[in-house]
Amino acid sequence: MIPIKKIREIISQHKRIEQSLSSGTIDKKNFAKKSKEYSDLNEIIKNAKEYENFSTIKSDLEMIINDNKNEIDIKNLAKNELSALIEKNIINEKKLKLFLLPKDEADVKNAILEIRAGTGGLEASLFAGDLFKMYEKVCNKKKWNLEIISISKSEAGGLKEVVALIKGKNIYSSLKYESGVHRVQRVPDTETQGRVHTSAATVAVLPEAEDFDVKLEEKDLRIDVFRSSGPGGQSVNTTDSAVRITHIPSGIVVSQQDEKSQIRNKEKGLKILRSRIYEFERQKRENERSKDRKNKIGSGDRSERIRTYNFPQGRVTDHRINLTLHKLEEFMQGEIFEEMNETLLLRAQENELQELS
Repeated sequence: MIPIKKIREIISQHKRIEQSLSSGTIDKKNFAKKSKEYSDLNEIIKNAKEYENFSTIKSDLEMIINDNKNEIDIKNLAKNELSALIEKNIINEKKLKLFLLPKDEADVKNAILEIRAGTGGLEASLFAGDLFKMYEKVCNKKKWNLEIISISKSEAGGLKEVVALIKGKNIYSSLKYESGVHRVQRVPDTETQGRVHTSAATVAVLPEAEDFDVKLEEKDLRIDVFRSSGPGGQSVNTTDSAVRITHIPSGIVVSQQDEKSQIRNKEKGLKILRSRIYEFERQKRENERSKDRKNKIGSGDRSERIRTYNFPQGRVTDHRINLTLHKLEEFMQGEIFEEMNETLLLRAQENELQELS
């Protein structure tokens, strides 16, 4: 049960912001922020008012039901109203609890998607390529904009590594549960005996950090330049255009060599570095806040095996929520990605709601 004091705070806050917006007393600097806050409160204010009045209305209906002077029809009508009221209150309580959950400031941000081939040699690189194609199809379906930052292809036509920026509305909140080890079980094209091989690829999803999110000091950076290399160490450029940036305080290192321009490689490298530092600090805060939780969905740990794609059986299994979908082909086409994602989000919310109770 939510303390009525918290509910009244929501109602008072909504009224205060409404009055400030209508009176024009909010300065331009804070107007957008307050408008967003008011819009968010608008979605829950009706539920808050109904929840606040629940006890009073419930008592009134119970008095009618328990009053022997009332006719049976009146009592039955009151009983039906009470039943509907209790059901509505359960819904209101859940919505309000979700609203009161601590907000992840990164949820509204764009995301940097990193995919790397793991164990399994060439087959792992082919799977990394398949995963990237899946995310591309999800982006197309949702009308998100995907921009490749860097890409390294394997000899088999797969991907050793790819880093991409995905832009749209609330991208990080939609993709954050994809971080971890993705395992594939299938018969490789090169397998003559028809044996199933197991390979893996690692996915990392980072919130895109803006300049104001992470301030990079020159004294904290070591920047090395070197010559770009292609497959097998073959030199691609004759100039030292590749860049390696080390953030000395955290030890985070980023290398970028896709562009022929050293300046462009540095810009892209700093974008990735800023996001990795932002995520590192954000995860540190999150781990501190939730260190006592027993059931945490999507820790963001890249070594955590989160999902298995079994091609012979046509199934995809998410190990964090024990959910198996026998629709692997549709999943790889990006068709039912939302079904998996919504289940992950709901389970994460349920876990947080238990913490709040």
